[in-house]
Amino acid sequence: MSKSATWISGWNPEDEKFWEAKGKFVARRNLIFSILAEHLGFSIWLIWSIVATKLPQAGFHFSTDQLFQLVALPGLIGSLMRFPYTFAVTTFGGRNWTIVSAALLFIPTIALAYFVTQPDTSFGVMLLIAATAGLGGGNFASSMANISFFYPDRMKGWALGLNAAGGNIGVSTVQLLVPILMGFGVINLFSAAPGPGGVYIQNAGLMWLLPLAIAVFCAYRYMDNLTEARSSFKDQLVIVRRKHTWVMSWIYIGTFGSFIGYSAAFPLLIKTQFPAITVAVAFLGPLVGSLSRPFGGLLADKIGGAKVTFWNFVAMAAATIGVMYFIEIKSFPGFLTMFLALFVTTGIGNGSTYRMIPSIFREEKLRTAGSGSEARAAAMQAAGLESGTALGFIGAIGACGGYLIPRGFGASIAATGGPHLALEIFLAFYGTCLALTWWYYMRKSFLAKQAPSLAEAQV
Repeated sequence: MSKSATWISGWNPEDEKFWEAKGKFVARRNLIFSILAEHLGFSIWLIWSIVATKLPQAGFHFSTDQLFQLVALPGLIGSLMRFPYTFAVTTFGGRNWTIVSAALLFIPTIALAYFVTQPDTSFGVMLLIAATAGLGGGNFASSMANISFFYPDRMKGWALGLNAAGGNIGVSTVQLLVPILMGFGVINLFSAAPGPGGVYIQNAGLMWLLPLAIAVFCAYRYMDNLTEARSSFKDQLVIVRRKHTWVMSWIYIGTFGSFIGYSAAFPLLIKTQFPAITVAVAFLGPLVGSLSRPFGGLLADKIGGAKVTFWNFVAMAAATIGVMYFIEIKSFPGFLTMFLALFVTTGIGNGSTYRMIPSIFREEKLRTAGSGSEARAAAMQAAGLESGTALGFIGAIGACGGYLIPRGFGASIAATGGPHLALEIFLAFYGTCLALTWWYYMRKSFLAKQAPSLAEAQV
């Protein structure tokens, strides 16, 4: 391994001697600071999930459906931003793009801090400000694509699970800390007084400025670019012709899309269905979902991603039915218990599905490669590049749930007075994910066509 400035060449984590001597230390360092930047990205991406619940108290007169739109739009923009962010890693370098992506988060935080102090701001302008928070959603795609290059295949499930969990838990951070800090008049650059409801809502944006500055510095000082993780945009586009890219994208909407969508909608759903309950408890959902994600990857490493994903969708369906029942009888303890169970399953499913992706692309490449060691080595390198891009691409499509679920709840409440219609649609969607997982990754006829290692691990 050689290093020139911030670029490392000769990176070969599959070589155990290289990994033990140098590789694991470099990989761990990059993972730590990748998690920091991604954590802040998730926090800012979901910041409107809390801010929207406080806007009426701060003097804004928006309808319930409009508030759900403010919560949903960052999810849509975040999913769209994941496409260019995915390709940015192999174009500009993982370290370089982490610096840029973290610095871009100053835009939504400063804009939020100013405009929430202006109660006469129109809904259209506020919608535009909320949209900029979607920049934080792009960070996940580039971070996951980058970290996938640093670790050997046998450790990708755990490493990607940790990286994702560190980012996902940013949702809990924002939903726990923002309500607390909005109650203190400590940070007041744009307004010397709280809003009409006695809430310093501008603090929701200003509180992230120092952490963002630290993340930018740490990425600049401690992260690396890999020359092996570079390819042209044209070469990366080959993934859109892969059948499994689209199959796994659909499945990932069911796992990660559910996590990010429920995380965004949970505080406002509590406020509309159980008005007497404080939204401060909302952070528990994304917290348990984030903490369970690495275990989904670990289980997938040990018993197979397809098995874990299949049975996880069964559990997701059961938890969704439980949520519907307890909303119907207006039992908050039951509602909270079932929703926390649903969050746990989204986390486990996130880890298991993401673990499946590198295995699928590796085995597809090895199946068509020659028997010689050079041919297999070339196939492994090609698979690594494709799977890294696929991780970001699939993550981008999966993030659409961050828009679809809050909009679904908002539309359902506006049309029927409750969230049941939306939950019924989500339940039917989990059924399609269950069927696709079985059809493509668990049938014996499919596994028989794959390499022996794939059949044994069930992806």
